[in-house]
Amino acid sequence: MTPDTRVLGIEGTAWAASAAVYDSATETVEIETEAYQPDSGGIHPREAAEHMGDNIPAVVERALGHARELAADDSDRDAADPPVDCVAFSRGPGLGPCLRIVATAARAVAQRLDVPLVGVNHMVAHLEIGRHRSGFSSPVCLNASGANAHVLAYRNGRYRVLGETMDTGVGNAIDKFTRHLDWSHPGGPKVEAAAKGGEYHELPYVVKGMDFSFSGVMSAAKDAVDGGPASSASGTSSDRGSDGGVPVEDVCHGLQESVFAMLTEVSERALSLTGSDELVLGGGVGQNARLQAMLGEMCEQRSADFFAPEPRFLRDNAGMIAVLGAKMYAAGDTLAIAESGIDADFRPDQVEVTWRGTEETVHYRPGDADELQGAEATVEIDGDRVVKHRKPRGYRHPQLDERLRVERTREEARLTADARRHGVPTPVVLDVDPWETRLVFEFVGDADLRERLTEPNVRDVGRHLATIHEAGFVHGDPTTRNVRVSFEGDDDRTYLIDFGLGYYTDDREDYAMDLHVLAQSLAGTTDDHEALFAAAEDAYAAVGDERVVAHLREIEGRGRYQ
Repeated sequence: MTPDTRVLGIEGTAWAASAAVYDSATETVEIETEAYQPDSGGIHPREAAEHMGDNIPAVVERALGHARELAADDSDRDAADPPVDCVAFSRGPGLGPCLRIVATAARAVAQRLDVPLVGVNHMVAHLEIGRHRSGFSSPVCLNASGANAHVLAYRNGRYRVLGETMDTGVGNAIDKFTRHLDWSHPGGPKVEAAAKGGEYHELPYVVKGMDFSFSGVMSAAKDAVDGGPASSASGTSSDRGSDGGVPVEDVCHGLQESVFAMLTEVSERALSLTGSDELVLGGGVGQNARLQAMLGEMCEQRSADFFAPEPRFLRDNAGMIAVLGAKMYAAGDTLAIAESGIDADFRPDQVEVTWRGTEETVHYRPGDADELQGAEATVEIDGDRVVKHRKPRGYRHPQLDERLRVERTREEARLTADARRHGVPTPVVLDVDPWETRLVFEFVGDADLRERLTEPNVRDVGRHLATIHEAGFVHGDPTTRNVRVSFEGDDDRTYLIDFGLGYYTDDREDYAMDLHVLAQSLAGTTDDHEALFAAAEDAYAAVGDERVVAHLREIEGRGRYQ
């Protein structure tokens, strides 16, 4: 980036009519924002678009005023030069009517000033502002915003989605709960405030590999306050309100503990998979103090660094658009006016990352270490035995943490043995103590799959998954770290390990999710992931139900930004 790049950024994906000017020489970011505040409920697309139309011109002119002041103090610029070098705008994802207004304004200003135009992915901007402000080199990023929730990591020219919501964004999910209570938008700060006066109430906890789902949690929360089935999950009759429901403060407390622990756990799984020791947080929900505390405690427990940008860069803002726009401009990543259309479903993994090198995220190689730190357990290698201990996770509420560790220890022992009975290579379970959350296995394999990613090995994984699905259960977390490979002459032997997230089911959706998790982990591990996963699919279809592969296409095609 040239030392004196100055960029006008314009943001308007949903609620924030925002413009900013960023000066790279001084690291100055001046942000002007007019927030849309609906009278009731959540964001209404028509009202949001009207808000953009009414306010974008004003915030742009105020930001340009800051740019002119900076230009006047810049001795290296001629007075006839435009006050900015380019105009960057949020191209997507977001609400189409809002995005079109912002894009139109950006084109008009770029043509008026005769400067290039840069189209920015809103979610990548959330990631990049954290990387920029933290100074981290290649962090994992948790994006927790209204319409989105996903975990990203960089690999060879793209940000890969390692995990994401399978239904709705985390902020939208919380807003659905607060609308049920007739609380005004936004609901997140109100849940945070109410939770401070509440006690823990148990709610569902849904992590599927490195993905998560919020719809069941929110439904249970609504039932709890209404006195429905979920209200019996915890508490006694003396705890309840006059209508028989759980006190709202308790449900809000439990809601935060469940949802944010899910996000934190998946973030830890992403750190474990990639070997990264850096995590950044993005998105408006990231302003929540409890979420930040959980992520910080998790990172401290595994000796990783955590960074959360200041609040003005977490909520939707044009500052992050301008900062990323400067990087893209310096890389020559600009748009012709005719090619500057919006994309309301613009996924972060569709972005060609031109402003970074082709360096890979460094993968941790265990080598001959006798103790390994996984995503949720410590593994000690003792000769031909492996001792796995699910130690307490300080970021989770103690009641939730104990339940998950005991349940997962039991399921891992049961499903590991069951898979073996059906002919899938797994380690022999030598001992299990669920209350101490401790398992002892035989040691298998010479390396994790990620260290020996060959087509035959990946085909084996596809066949193994089909076999256990035919037997009526899922692995739950079939990543390249949860498959072991042994080298036996000219042939490798693959073992499935770590069934802690597995469960019995006859739902085709659950079987397809196993394949989805494998696909995501391959994408985060190797550049040849598409060909390798195609081989796994072929092997799966040869042994199992071809309708599962078809259902996987449905999962992959779902709109995440609705």
